[in-house]
Amino acid sequence: MAEDADPDSKTEDPSAKRLDEAAKKGNIAKSQEVGHLFVFLAAALLMWLMGDLLSRRVVGSTLVFFEQPHRIPIDPSHLTRLVLDLILDLSTVLGPVLGVFMAFSLAASVMQNPPQFTPEKIKPDIAKLSPIAGLKRIFSVQGAVEFIKNLAKVCIIGAILFVILMPELDRLETLIDLDLAVVLSFCATIVLKLLGSLIVIMAVVSVADYMYQRYNYMKQLRMTRQEVKDEHKETEGDPLIKARLRQLRMQRVRKRMMAAVPEASVVITNPTHYAVALKYESGQSEAPVVVAKGVDVLARRIREIATENKVPIVENPPLARALYKVELDQPIPVDHYRAVAEVISYIMRLKDGFNARYEPKVETVE
Repeated sequence: MAEDADPDSKTEDPSAKRLDEAAKKGNIAKSQEVGHLFVFLAAALLMWLMGDLLSRRVVGSTLVFFEQPHRIPIDPSHLTRLVLDLILDLSTVLGPVLGVFMAFSLAASVMQNPPQFTPEKIKPDIAKLSPIAGLKRIFSVQGAVEFIKNLAKVCIIGAILFVILMPELDRLETLIDLDLAVVLSFCATIVLKLLGSLIVIMAVVSVADYMYQRYNYMKQLRMTRQEVKDEHKETEGDPLIKARLRQLRMQRVRKRMMAAVPEASVVITNPTHYAVALKYESGQSEAPVVVAKGVDVLARRIREIATENKVPIVENPPLARALYKVELDQPIPVDHYRAVAEVISYIMRLKDGFNARYEPKVETVE
């Protein structure tokens, strides 16, 4: 099977069909780091545009819990009403925030791959519950790469926090005595600095991770030469079968042409290389129709059948070559009306049963 093939034998890039089938199953190249980057971008945008507004709304909704906790009624009905009002008030603040985060997450996914419904992903898979399969994923090369990547991210974030917070340590001790709005504003400034630094780092990490995920994805879908051949046969058809079908079609066409030669009005030849049989019925067709044509051996057979059935044969090399380009059962082009009309007029002047081949050759019609 394809999955059991030796990885070293998979030297061919995946075909478009294989990539499409993988995408339909939900197997796509996707970097989680791109999603994290967009989440950080959304957070930074919200903090920059709406930081003050969000701070005031949060302070206004929670101020009573910090400044006047003794005035909060503790009976169940009033306490329930107060909590519900708080949840409703914070929802009006945090609802748009969550909407922005969802929009940015969706944009990160769409940017990497076009949206596609993949029912395969939501089907239950018992194999995913296997402890052995889970251990294989954890201790695989991919698992090791993910572990190193996450460890590096934690170290980087820790270093950024250290660099940003160290100069502010003295101010942190004084925050307990400041107004809540001032504390929130200070925290927003720190968070904005942190997000700015993280966005720069995550942009680099996201590009590198996406390139790695794409490379690993294409490597996993590589094909062996035999798989390429089998897919080509499946898509385009077996070359032997196609050749046989083409041969059968040609045989049917030849048989039909040979059956039409006895009914032809005239056969125009090269004289030996080309032969084109025309049929013209006065009053029934506007122009002569090509009912048979051939070169070399097939041309000789057309001449033989024409001779056996006393169909006039006229030698006109330029006209024969020109009419050979006309498709079977199609009328001749207007450009050749005059030349063919002269040939047919000549045939009609002959006596019944007299083969035109034995008359002096008709002058070539330009």
